[in-house]
Amino acid sequence: MKFKGKRAWVTGASSGIGQATAKALAAEGAELVLSARRADRLEALAHELRHSGALVHLEPLDVSDRQAIEAAGERMAALGGIDILINNAGTMPISPIINGRVDEWEQMIDVNIKGVLYAIHAVYSGMAERKQGHIINVSSIAARTTYPSAGVYAGTKHAVRAISETLRKEAIRFGVRVTDIQPGSVDTELPDSIGHDKIRGIVKSNMYGDAASMLKPEDIANAIIYALEQPQHVDVGELLIWPTRQEN
Repeated sequence: MKFKGKRAWVTGASSGIGQATAKALAAEGAELVLSARRADRLEALAHELRHSGALVHLEPLDVSDRQAIEAAGERMAALGGIDILINNAGTMPISPIINGRVDEWEQMIDVNIKGVLYAIHAVYSGMAERKQGHIINVSSIAARTTYPSAGVYAGTKHAVRAISETLRKEAIRFGVRVTDIQPGSVDTELPDSIGHDKIRGIVKSNMYGDAASMLKPEDIANAIIYALEQPQHVDVGELLIWPTRQEN
């Protein structure tokens, strides 16, 4: 029970990496606050975790909604604050820039950058006051590279990497640790957010076509647990995690 007595907030908890991480944290005794837009899936996950003995609170919300995040932050502060933030919510409606799908660009910026910042803002000051805490931002290998059609998405993930590293340096004096997790292809629902039919097909066939060789959400959850369980004097700043067979 590595995290008994710790309260962890997981965004994007209704599926994929967020759901796997919530289960891994619950198994190690953490009290959970779970957020996602799909309240029905959150309820189902909460029921499963509570049945196994976990203490679970639900905050159904869209991370791009600043007011909703701030209100959730106030409720979490009333619980006693957050010790661990898993900033996992994200979206990937990629397309060639020439197509000018501006609404999708704004969606990625709102969720992948602003949502990360809003969640940090909601809990960071409390962590700083208590002189302890751990913020984990789940970004992507796209934080280090890019490929055709992924310009805006990669831009958001490069931003998360820069935010994470800057925050790590700023948070040192408060005893707050920051980790940026950068997964390669993970077998999740993320490609379903791609609205461009041709690109969605290419991504699913090229990057997601061989599910057996892809990372599983549990692989990333294990990496998150690894970063969290290190002693206080150790901050795992970045973890880049590839499927063995993925070239780029």
